[in-house]
Amino acid sequence: MYKYTLLILFILVVGCKKDPASSKELTVTDIDGNVYETVQIGEQLWMAENLKVKHYRNGDPINYITNEWWSNEGAYYSYNNNLGNSNTYGLLYNWYAVNDLRGIAPEGWRVATIYDWQNLVNYLGGNRATGAKMKATYDWDEPNTGVTNESGFTALPAGRFYVEEDAIGFSGLGWIAEFWSSNYWTLYDAQGVTLWYDESDLYFYNDNDKRNGYSVRCIKD
Repeated sequence: MYKYTLLILFILVVGCKKDPASSKELTVTDIDGNVYETVQIGEQLWMAENLKVKHYRNGDPINYITNEWWSNEGAYYSYNNNLGNSNTYGLLYNWYAVNDLRGIAPEGWRVATIYDWQNLVNYLGGNRATGAKMKATYDWDEPNTGVTNESGFTALPAGRFYVEEDAIGFSGLGWIAEFWSSNYWTLYDAQGVTLWYDESDLYFYNDNDKRNGYSVRCIKD
């Protein structure tokens, strides 16, 4: 009888232990009430969707602008000035919004640093073919080279808002995903990463004009 009692107690104790995977956050909610799926990749907990918040963490509105650029104020764009696109692809932010001290990430989260991106790449096996492991298996233009999305990151081709010397505008919906990091490079440029529809790699770029509008992914602090 004593042996059976110990066995029952052991089963109860083991059965009540939390599965580490189940203790992870499955969703996260921003200040606007948008709910995002999350994904555990190695030691990192990422949003599995692009950010679409319209207010800073303290409740102040982020500037919404169309077909123009702001030199040094945080702002967001919606592709082709259609806010409905954000339901699928999220919003496009300039780097000044990313870097604003009021914060655009939900409480307890942050915009990914360039080191977070590098750690993700390292975990997935290096730059070669990392992009294919991160891209969604849908919404990308053909050929969507090598795509598996085995990481669950589910990167979508949200396009970008670009600022060039003689032109501004939207481009790339369906064939490019560009993500900011929170790291600056020069007075005018900041670091980010890019995925292409016809490439299976993830590319790091330093010379991204801070006025450009890119997607944002957040990571758990």
